[in-house]
Amino acid sequence: MVAQLSPRKLLTVVCEASLESVVVADLLSLDVHGYTISDARGSGAHGRRDAAWPPSANIRIEILCAEKTALNILAHLQENYYANFVMVTFLSDVLVMRPEKF
Repeated sequence: MVAQLSPRKLLTVVCEASLESVVVADLLSLDVHGYTISDARGSGAHGRRDAAWPPSANIRIEILCAEKTALNILAHLQENYYANFVMVTFLSDVLVMRPEKF
C-alpha cells in the first residue's frame, strides 16, 4: 500500500550561479524550509550556457513548498531579479510524502 500523498508545488529557478548566495538568503527570508541546488547547462534565448567558464555557469534551485509560499517567491524574484539577470522560473504541481517537511 502506498503512503498518503499530499499536494505541494515544485518551484524551479534556473539562474546565474553568481546569484546563489543572495537568492538562497532571499528564500530563507521567505519561509522556505529547504531547497536543492545543482549545476545546470543548456541553451536558450541567452545563448549556450555550458558552465566551462564561471561567469557562464548556471544553477538550478528546486523548492518544494505550499502554493502561497511559491507565489510569494515568484513575485519576489520577478520584482528583484528579472530586469537585470538571466533567470527562468517554472511552477509544477507535485504529490509528496511527509508533507510536514514542506
